[in-house]
Amino acid sequence: MNKKIKVCALFLFFAFLSITGCKQKSSKELVIFHAGSLAMPLKALADSFTTMHPGTVFKMEAAGSVDCARKITELGRSCDIMASADYLVIDQLLIPEYASENQYFATNSIVIAFTDKSREADNITADNWYEILLLPHIFYGRSDPHADPCGYRTVFVLQLAEKYYADAAGKTPFTVHDFTEKDQRFIRPKEVDLLALLGSRAIDYMFIYKSVALQHGLRYIELPPEINLGDSALAEQYARAQLKIRGSSPTDSIIVTGTPIVYSFTIPHNAENPKLAQKFATFLTDPRGGQKILRSMGQ
Repeated sequence: MNKKIKVCALFLFFAFLSITGCKQKSSKELVIFHAGSLAMPLKALADSFTTMHPGTVFKMEAAGSVDCARKITELGRSCDIMASADYLVIDQLLIPEYASENQYFATNSIVIAFTDKSREADNITADNWYEILLLPHIFYGRSDPHADPCGYRTVFVLQLAEKYYADAAGKTPFTVHDFTEKDQRFIRPKEVDLLALLGSRAIDYMFIYKSVALQHGLRYIELPPEINLGDSALAEQYARAQLKIRGSSPTDSIIVTGTPIVYSFTIPHNAENPKLAQKFATFLTDPRGGQKILRSMGQ
C-alpha cells in the first residue's frame, strides 16, 4: 500500500511540474501594452529587435493609453512594457505604485486627416477647416477623451483654436461646444479605430496624430503650431487647455493639461520579463536603433 501511495505521489508531483511549467511564461516572451498609434512603429521595432535577439516573441495589446494603464491599475494585469502616447498617463496613473521610471522616446502633432473621397476634400484648407467640419453634411471622428490621449488632445486643440481664431474684438468663429456636440456617434475608444470609419466613408475627417496619417498614406491638414501640440517651445501656451477625465479607477478623476505631445514608456513593477524588457528599452532609445526607425515613420 505504501509503495502505491509513493507511486501516486510521484505521479502527482511530476504532473504538477508539467502543468506549472506550461503556465510559466517564456523567458523570451515580451508583453507590451501600447497606444494604438504605436501599432505600426512597434511592429517595425519588434521585427528589427528579433533579428538581434532570435526567438523573442512579442505579445502586443493596443488600446488608448489611459485604458492601457487601467489594465494594470484596475484589472491587475501584468506587462513587460507599457508604451503611452502621453507621458503624463504614466506619471499620473502608474507612478509610484505601479512603476518607478518614465522614459520619453517619441514626439508627434495633431492633424486633420482625410482621403480623396472625403466630402469637401478639394475645398478644405488650413484656414477654413473649422467651417468645413461644422457643415451639416460633413461628419468627423475623434477618439474618447476618457480612454485615449488623442481624444483629450483633440479637445485641447479645439480649446486653443477657439482663442487662436478669435478676431480683434474677441469674437470667435466657433466654440468648443459646437464641435463636442457634433457627430458624437463617431467617438471611438482609440484614434486608430477611426481609420475604418474613414475608409468606409462613414466619416469624412478625423483628428489624428500626424504619424498615423503618414503611415497610412492619408491626406491631412497641418494645423498651426500654436494649436497642434507639436512644438515644445509653445508648452506654456498649450498649458492653457485643460480637461477632467476619469482616473485610474471608476470613482476617480484627474485633470489633464495641454502639453507638447511626448510618448513615453515604463517597465511596470509586475513585469514578468524585466531583463528582456530592459534590452528592448535600450534598443528603443538607441539613436541608431529604435529612434532611427521611429523617425522614418514620422515620430
